[in-house]
Amino acid sequence: AMKLQSPQFQALFTPGLRSVAELFEKKNYELRIAGGAVRDLLSGMTPQDIDFATTATPAEMKEMFTSAGVRLINNKGEKHGTITARLHEENFEITTLRIDVVTDGRHAEVEFTTDWEKDAERRDLTVNSMFLGLDGMLYDFFNGYEDLKNKKIRFVGKANERIQEDYLRILRYFRFYGRIAEKPGDHEPNTLQAIKENAKGLAGISGERIWVELKKILIGNHVNHLVRLMYELDIAQYIGLPLDGSLDEFDRVTKNIQNMCPKPMTVLTSLFKVKDDVTNLDLRLKISKEEKNLGLFLVKHRQELIKAVGPEPLRPYQDFIMDSREANTNSKICELLKYQGEEHLLRELQEWTVPSFPVSGHDLRKMGVSSGKEIGTALQQLREEWKKSGYHMDKEELLSCLKKL
Repeated sequence: AMKLQSPQFQALFTPGLRSVAELFEKKNYELRIAGGAVRDLLSGMTPQDIDFATTATPAEMKEMFTSAGVRLINNKGEKHGTITARLHEENFEITTLRIDVVTDGRHAEVEFTTDWEKDAERRDLTVNSMFLGLDGMLYDFFNGYEDLKNKKIRFVGKANERIQEDYLRILRYFRFYGRIAEKPGDHEPNTLQAIKENAKGLAGISGERIWVELKKILIGNHVNHLVRLMYELDIAQYIGLPLDGSLDEFDRVTKNIQNMCPKPMTVLTSLFKVKDDVTNLDLRLKISKEEKNLGLFLVKHRQELIKAVGPEPLRPYQDFIMDSREANTNSKICELLKYQGEEHLLRELQEWTVPSFPVSGHDLRKMGVSSGKEIGTALQQLREEWKKSGYHMDKEELLSCLKKL
């Protein structure tokens, strides 16, 4: 048996967790850390959030916490067996062990159990199916630790059954593959077969849930391999991707953007050929307005808005920002530069501050230009001159230029 005593594990024992542990111990209910947090701790990482599992029922937990004067946070998790308690400024999400009785591919009806292995059995992947006692003892019924060490992603038990309980698990498989696997192409043939046979099930999963997973896949490792796999296994059409995605462009762009932290939408847009591809994605996945606008922007400008030949390669992008009437053009241009693989230009642009035009209508009135219309025309002409100078001319130079005009 393996016992974990890493600094990351020790660091979890805040005053809040100590109090929670004491309460459970007093009542002889078992309490363990579950799922993703165990995976992270075994990988030597500090988990973002920690889920706990227990043999106590929700009613027993409520009774125990209430009589100890602990505040419960009313989350809607209770019918799934989750109670959230707040101690020492910290929330603790604790779920009763459960068995899925009926599943329809989207959600499950559960009944409670005290059997840890039964609870592990209904989890998606072996690396997510482990428990960790508060003494550091690992409970691992499906070789999750071995798989984690060997960087293998496998479903718990039969892939087919796990997927049919919730079709979103197909995308979770890809996401964790991109997070844990060492190299592309290291899949078990029967897993890929099960995914292909069940791909259609994704049609019934809500767009919002799909988009959450897809975004994580797009900024993880092996993204090019995984998206190609989505096409090979007939998944793409059910999650809003175009049937004839530009896989070569995708290949090129995913190489371009390594180390540049692109937004998921920037990566995805390289699959798209036309604006309708963005619209169709939005219809299926209900992406945010900002994401949709970024997609449309990249499809429209990726080919003709490119760096200038000569000493000022950044100029076309700067001019575009200066001429734009929209608020977040700057961040869209940054994503365009990532898409195009222009790492040094991106850095230059991030250091550039948008200059402000030095001349105002007030200055022109002082010089005796009185009619509004003339002022408008003059400002426009001066703006052109200023732009030609690379935004370097100052007020004096521009006003003397006006005398010439």
